[in-house]
Amino acid sequence: MKRFTTIALIALLAIATLVAPASALVDVVEVRSEVFNGTDFDDIFTQVGGDIVINTTNFAGFWYDLDDDLSSESISIIDGADVSGIAIDQDGLVYTATIVQADYAGNFDDEAAGSNVDTFPLIGLFADKYVPTSDSDAGELVKLLVDSDDKYTLRTGSALELAGGYELTAKQIDVDGNKVWMELSKDGEFVEDEVIDVSNGEATWNYDLDVGDQTDVIVFRVLITDVFQGQVDSLAVVEGIWLVDYESILSVESSDEFGELEVDSVSDSIVMKNSGTLTLSADKDIELAEGMMIMTADSDDLRFAIVKEYTEEGTYEVRGTVATGTFTWTAADFAGFWYDLDDDIYSETLEATVTGRTIDEADLVYTSTIQQTDYTGDFADEPADSDETTFPIIGIFAQEYVATSDSDAGELVKLLVDSDDKYTLRTGSALELVEGYELTAKQIDVDGNKVWMELSKDGEFIEDEVIDVSNGEATWNYDVDVGDQTDVIVFRVLITDVFQGQVDSLAVVEGIWLIDYENILTIETSDEFGELEVDSVSDSIVMQSSGTITLSADKKIEIAEGIMLKTADDSDNLRYYPYVERVIGAGMVDAGEDVVIGDEEDVVVGDEDVVVGDEDVVVDDETPMEDDEAPVTNETADEPAPGFEAVFAVAGLLAVAYLVRRN
Repeated sequence: MKRFTTIALIALLAIATLVAPASALVDVVEVRSEVFNGTDFDDIFTQVGGDIVINTTNFAGFWYDLDDDLSSESISIIDGADVSGIAIDQDGLVYTATIVQADYAGNFDDEAAGSNVDTFPLIGLFADKYVPTSDSDAGELVKLLVDSDDKYTLRTGSALELAGGYELTAKQIDVDGNKVWMELSKDGEFVEDEVIDVSNGEATWNYDLDVGDQTDVIVFRVLITDVFQGQVDSLAVVEGIWLVDYESILSVESSDEFGELEVDSVSDSIVMKNSGTLTLSADKDIELAEGMMIMTADSDDLRFAIVKEYTEEGTYEVRGTVATGTFTWTAADFAGFWYDLDDDIYSETLEATVTGRTIDEADLVYTSTIQQTDYTGDFADEPADSDETTFPIIGIFAQEYVATSDSDAGELVKLLVDSDDKYTLRTGSALELVEGYELTAKQIDVDGNKVWMELSKDGEFIEDEVIDVSNGEATWNYDVDVGDQTDVIVFRVLITDVFQGQVDSLAVVEGIWLIDYENILTIETSDEFGELEVDSVSDSIVMQSSGTITLSADKKIEIAEGIMLKTADDSDNLRYYPYVERVIGAGMVDAGEDVVIGDEEDVVVGDEDVVVGDEDVVVDDETPMEDDEAPVTNETADEPAPGFEAVFAVAGLLAVAYLVRRN
């Protein structure tokens, strides 16, 4: 028995060693357009000189092909139509999507019959990419799943997982190493196969079939650039994949309704108009259709933007306005920068002075300035030291930081949580925040007027407080010395109610604010961040490029800390923009509704951005992918949450323990 106990303890140590908490990812990505601001619509029409037009120049949510300067979608709010005050009457808003001819990402060859197709019809619809089954009729659309020139090396028998449950498998390679037998399947079911001959060089397999009213529509393309038959491994190299979801046809006809929009006409363009009045009241989200909405500020002025909301897992590029030379981006032009819509304040600017294709030393200038912004939570004035209404915020490389001083940006800490979501905590239960922080309702007094709350991190006690709500809601502020500053508020929680019942004791939380006060970002003159060097630090941080930056064609240049510049694959004309990446991961919990925390379920509050890099991937039959793993791409995948190895290790150890015990 002692031997069994020892091995069990070893197993637990294995778990402690191998299991680590996974990083929190964002659960939603919002891409914002240019912000329009005025007393009413007439004022804004006067400012812009006519119709309010939202297209790819001022809205990164719409599909845009940087290489070929192609776009498809636009929204117009018509001056002179029934638009006045803060209301858009019927037909005052017009959404248009037009078919364009787009290049394939893969450089598909002309060897296979019918593969000499250079372009395909593409249409953006509510910021998603669709392929019309006809070049001139947008009435039947299928979603574009894959358009890639990434390189994959497949061992025979291995499957490359694509989107939509599709898989591409290298079945066999002939003994001469000239041909490869490829198979396309979906959800484990055979779709089609082909023997591809690459004896004369790379070759393309096109799979076509009848889709809707159209015949012989290409729905899948794959480019094989090489095969290899070795003594140990047989390999096929793929360098181009294109795939549409041909089984799910979106039919669009006149009078069809998509949310608040109704289809007015369908030809090579789809035109929709609002079917009813849209009143842009303060602090309102008006969904137009398919995750695209109008978002208004909590303001007496009419201030609004078009927003596209993404919730599906994946990596999303949030870009700035496309520039052709010298340009300055602010939060109005670059949705990646922090922006407070309610108070119309922002922090960051990026100015690029371009000569030809060159940004000389000190000609790329990044500036960020401390701003006073409101807490999201409406924190109560009880007790007396809780009457703080704003805090100093500063954007640093599209991330939100809090300055420890209102006038000095030299010491910054990351903003982890700023929420007014409502949570009901049972006593003894913990509300999980980010970075290992937890808020626990320890006990409620018998009179139901006070609650004992505790803040901890990674299971270690930080601070506790008895909060009295007998006079109504109350705020607990926790302050410590941070860097060179004393008594800095690092955590706030608003308790709006407590309940002492015969079965449950509950505390209601409706405001949480938390900063990562243990990790201070110190910024001083001459510090370097990627291509930038700090020039000065006061209430603003000014950085300049420390060397020459060449905007060559088809290039991604990291400026600093996840902010990139991307240039078009066009050697004749310069087009470029800044962007950041946002990643939506699995397992996120929607905190938008009231949630009871306790025996049932804990909720993670807060977010952290993760940047995924590029790398060629070898798909190996010796390491098969499980259904619940991420699809194989040539990008460095998110590190899987550790722990599965521990499960197998523990199982093995316990099995050994069982046998030893029996013996």
